[in-house]
Amino acid sequence: MVFSSLIFIFAYLTLTLTLYYLTPRRFRNFVLFVVSLLFYGWGEPKYIILMIVSIVSAFVFGFFIEKYRLVSKKLARIFLIISLLINLSFLLFFKYYNFFAENMGFSTIKDLVLPVGISFYTFQIMSYSIDLYRGNVPLASNFISFGTYVTLFPQLIAGPIVMYRDVYDQMQIRRESIAKFASGVNRFVTGLGKKIILGDSAAALAATLETMESFGPTVLGTWTIMIAYTFHIYFDFSGYSDMAIGLGRMLGFEFVENFNYPYIA
Repeated sequence: MVFSSLIFIFAYLTLTLTLYYLTPRRFRNFVLFVVSLLFYGWGEPKYIILMIVSIVSAFVFGFFIEKYRLVSKKLARIFLIISLLINLSFLLFFKYYNFFAENMGFSTIKDLVLPVGISFYTFQIMSYSIDLYRGNVPLASNFISFGTYVTLFPQLIAGPIVMYRDVYDQMQIRRESIAKFASGVNRFVTGLGKKIILGDSAAALAATLETMESFGPTVLGTWTIMIAYTFHIYFDFSGYSDMAIGLGRMLGFEFVENFNYPYIA
């Protein structure tokens, strides 16, 4: 499910916002946790299990990291490394197993597909474990709140990567308002326009030109395709970032602005 699809805008988002605001405040994280898992499992339900295993492992090892952080730095470091390796192993397996298996003559796994969003939630989980080890964030003692942080659907698929230290306070207490909701709607619509009107149009132009023989081998044709594709990437990611931040505001969150002149940078 993508933000620009009709089923997301008119079905999923509508039902989610209705359920969220009808629910008492103390249960809203639980609602977000459940609907975010449904959002993630829309295409491949089996990968929900993988995500939950990642969340549980980081949550449990967090207690050991916190317990030994001030008592035995060496033990805390060992638990940190184990936690990081567990989460990284899932990402590396899905991303590189078939590549190395082919080159080393091992059997490959047919239809091994990289789970959508695994990079984003893996790095978010890792950021929590590392910040906890460094003493930059408090221990996540509530599983639902921590699970909501990892699975939060506005930024789950395409970012922005949200650090635990940036949203810890908001996971405990956040104040929704009409003004913030309206600002979120405005930001979401802006991002939707960037994605569909500008990004998708640039992608269609690049795809069309690539199939035209007169554009293929020429300098002008190559530059035109490259520029069109450059605009497609820019407005696609910029649009998704705007939509994620807008959706967050609709739910009372303020995500960090992370799309800061990427091509200039």
